[in-house]
Amino acid sequence: MKRSRGPSLRGAWPLLLLPAQAALMVGLGRLVTGPAARRTPLADEGSAGRDLVERRGEVANGVSEFFSLLASTQVVVGVTLVCVVGLLVLPRLPLRTEALFLGASVAVQSAVFLLVTSLVDRPRPDVPHLDAAPPTSSFPSGHVGASVALYGGLAVIAVLRMRGTWRHAVAGSLLLIPAAVALARMYRGMHYPSDVVGGLLNGAATLLIVGFALLHGRESLPERARAQRPGPGPGPRTDGPVIVVRHPHGCPDELADRLGAVLRGHGHRNVRWILTSAERACGSLAEDLTAVRPVLVVVCGGDGTLRACADVLAGTGIPLALVPCGTGNLLARNLGLPMDPVAALDGSLAGDSHGIDVGRVRGDGLAPTRFTVMAGAGFDAAMVRDASPRLKSRMGWAAYVLSAVRHLNDPGVRLTVRIDGGRRRRRRARMVVIGNVGTLQGGLPLLPEARPDSGRLEVVLFDPRGAAGWFTAAGHLAARLLGRGVPAPTGAGGVNGTGPRTGRSEAGGALEYFSAARIDIRCAAPQPRELDGDAVPDGVRLTVEVEPGALRVYLPRVPGAPAAAEEAGAPADRSAPLPAAPGPTP
Repeated sequence: MKRSRGPSLRGAWPLLLLPAQAALMVGLGRLVTGPAARRTPLADEGSAGRDLVERRGEVANGVSEFFSLLASTQVVVGVTLVCVVGLLVLPRLPLRTEALFLGASVAVQSAVFLLVTSLVDRPRPDVPHLDAAPPTSSFPSGHVGASVALYGGLAVIAVLRMRGTWRHAVAGSLLLIPAAVALARMYRGMHYPSDVVGGLLNGAATLLIVGFALLHGRESLPERARAQRPGPGPGPRTDGPVIVVRHPHGCPDELADRLGAVLRGHGHRNVRWILTSAERACGSLAEDLTAVRPVLVVVCGGDGTLRACADVLAGTGIPLALVPCGTGNLLARNLGLPMDPVAALDGSLAGDSHGIDVGRVRGDGLAPTRFTVMAGAGFDAAMVRDASPRLKSRMGWAAYVLSAVRHLNDPGVRLTVRIDGGRRRRRRARMVVIGNVGTLQGGLPLLPEARPDSGRLEVVLFDPRGAAGWFTAAGHLAARLLGRGVPAPTGAGGVNGTGPRTGRSEAGGALEYFSAARIDIRCAAPQPRELDGDAVPDGVRLTVEVEPGALRVYLPRVPGAPAAAEEAGAPADRSAPLPAAPGPTP
């Protein structure tokens, strides 16, 4: 196995600005110690220190000593090391890039500080000092600069990575520390006001440059979006128009009449029907949404039709009812919907709405779009692409099995995987599958940790070596199917007692799993690619991000469960789980 490289520095060109930062700080230092020192307001800044000395007291001495200690060399080095190690070994999501950002910020600020003090000679203020004066120049304040780099860096990480609105309170508290350190250093007679301003500028410039180099464009989907994911809502409104998107082959006229009767039975009288086509997988839905603001969109089709409609509806707040009329109907199966179209619609209209995640994907030759089930490259995409349409119409999903046999000997491909902006991992695989849900036809749990409301996506790299590898992987999946069944979707956050797992291998290394909010895949050669069972152009790149709770879906109510809290006038229970999907049939 090749040695890992750690976080990528390909975008580190802003670090070239560090010499300019050092030159600027040296110039400011020469300015405040040169002719400008005799001019107002610099000529009078010594009086600020004397004013603070006159107001010294026992309590203020203790408070200033505490904040001065927070920015001392020993504390800054110790806190930085503890935080870097913590970021690297977080059990749920190792933050390697953030760890590098924090350590680099503190180190770079210190290096610039030492360079400036070696070129700028400024004595300490002529007042009684409460601390031992270090041998370095008074300009800029090293304590203040170090506190900005450390505590300001932690504030940046808190805003980007912590969940919940209270992350702003944490970040704000951290940002107050450098200001308190600046006042403490002046109060203790160690610096002029211009010295602490120079320290603030040095630390802030370091954070800006290092942060732009290491964090810009590399953050994962914010945890705050997951925390704000909407919970269960009430049943469908009947006081507005309904749009029904119908696949003409999956949902023929006779079935459409029966579904129309179900809609009327639930009080929906204003119904507009849209037919899909090969060129327009969701028909005129995008245009009709602007002309008719529906209270509900009903999708009668398979995963491909649903994907096209979800791409339009995600983020709009307009709810969707899914009627499984396709070949695979994987999302419907994973959500526990009945496979009978009439029963599925009837149960959904009597149920509650739930927020589920969608994946947003882009790549070379692939326009940005969304999926609800899975995205893949390699073996599975070749199987989807080459399945006979005529056999699919006659045999259903079994037609994919025949197509798969033709590709059993396809070679693997070398690729890199990047999880949540971390380091690139070099791998070889026959296929890559990125799933919002994890159960395939027949109840096969390919991605057992996947949940449609977890705020994360699950990834599997599949690389069996030879016939023995295929048999081992197949036996492993079969044993999982027989022994564990299909895991049911859980509540918001995907809490299932295990948490996301990263980099675990199974079946003798034939299967490797990751969990992420953002995944970047780059293949060494163009590969077949698919989205929700539809083939898309071959390519070498896939970048996928999760959109937590972006799609509202009506689902049948769990037997015995109460109606959504909104119907009683109370806020929705945001921790309520999705209805459980049924386990496999023995």
